[in-house]
Amino acid sequence: MQHILHLSKDKKLKKLMDVQSPHLLTKRKNVYLHLCSSIMSQQLSTKVADIIYKRFLNLYNKTPTPQQILETPFETLRSIGLSNAKANYVHNVCRFFIEQKITDAGLYKMEDEELIIYLSKIKGVGRWTVEMILMFTLGREDVFALDDLGIQQSITKLYKLDASDKKLLKEQMAKISSKWKPYRTYACRYLWGWKDNEPKT
Repeated sequence: MQHILHLSKDKKLKKLMDVQSPHLLTKRKNVYLHLCSSIMSQQLSTKVADIIYKRFLNLYNKTPTPQQILETPFETLRSIGLSNAKANYVHNVCRFFIEQKITDAGLYKMEDEELIIYLSKIKGVGRWTVEMILMFTLGREDVFALDDLGIQQSITKLYKLDASDKKLLKEQMAKISSKWKPYRTYACRYLWGWKDNEPKT
């Protein structure tokens, strides 16, 4: 695998890679659903996020369409454990997908940065959320989650950086990660795997 050869040039990263199984990227459909799932899982442990997402899917007989989710009463979404804000954001996602007539095929054709700008127009969806979609749903190979706490913690520990100055830390992270191009998604997966804190999407 090309990415393993490339990333192994970084000796510190290679130590993490040697004790993990190779990470594979998958491409999924129903991007809107993964976006909703990503919103639901924000600031929650993987276990709690899993429970809430299962409850959400159990509201429907089969994979819900954006229209069905939008028609789900606010109180119902609140009853499965979503906060007011998250219930609103889930509706915002589905409304945006319906109004913009978005298809999976259309999203797959867009460049990474173009997609981040486009989907970040949705209230409740920020850069980090779209980066998770690029990595875990669209299977893009070269995404680096600079604002992800798990990535920050792993890089700080692995490269013995000072995390007290966030601005300087991000500059150092950007410099270190530039060596990993064009396979930064895989590098993130290894960093998450090392601390076992991979985001749930």
